[in-house]
This record gives sequence, structure tokens and C-alpha cells, in this order.
Amino acid sequence: MEETLKNRLILILGILTVICFFSTVSSCVNAQRHRSARDKEMLTRLDLEEKMNKAGQERQVLEKKLAAISQELAQEKSIHDATKKELLQEKAVAQSLKEELGKVTKLKDKLEDDLKEALVAVKAAQTKK
Repeated sequence: MEETLKNRLILILGILTVICFFSTVSSCVNAQRHRSARDKEMLTRLDLEEKMNKAGQERQVLEKKLAAISQELAQEKSIHDATKKELLQEKAVAQSLKEELGKVTKLKDKLEDDLKEALVAVKAAQTKK
């Protein structure tokens, strides 16, 4: 009976050993899968971090360009405003010159009429003589 008990014990221990062996192998395979997945995730994260750094640098460059363009725009706007003011002044000067020209033209017409009347009067005076 002792021999049977020993055989049963050896059989049970053998089965437990085989179960532990398969459990260990399964655990190692599972750990390898997790390590592989972790490595892929780390590579993905590193790639994304690198892309974020590049995007950040590009953003800084674009912000600098935007600031420069905004400054140029402000300068152009001030030049435009100054030109607009000068144009308005020129329009005012042109309008006053038109008005002055109209006055001079009326005065010239009046003088021409006076001159014609004077010539007619002189001719009439000469013919009476």
C-alpha cells in the first residue's frame, strides 16, 4: 500500500509539475506579448513626441513670421492713412482751386463784357465825331 501511495504521490506531483510547467510557459509567452505591445507603444509615443516637438518648432517659426507680417501690416496701414490724409488735403486744395478758377472765369467774363461795352462806346464816340 505504501508503494501505491508513493506511486499516486509521484503521479500527482508529476501532473502538478506538468501543470506548473505549462503555466510557466504560458506566463512567459504572455509576458513576451505584453513586452512587445509595450515596446510598440513606446515607439509610437516617441514618434508622436518627436512630431509634437517639430510641430512646436514650426509653430514658433510661424508665430515669428506672423508677428513680422503684423508689424509690416501696421506700418503699411500707417503709410496708407498718411497717404489718405494727404489725398484728402489735395482734394480740398483742388476744390478750392476749382472755386478760385470759377471766380476768375466769372471775373474774366465780366471784364470781357466790360471791354466790349467800352469798345462799343469808343466806336460810338468816334462815329459821333
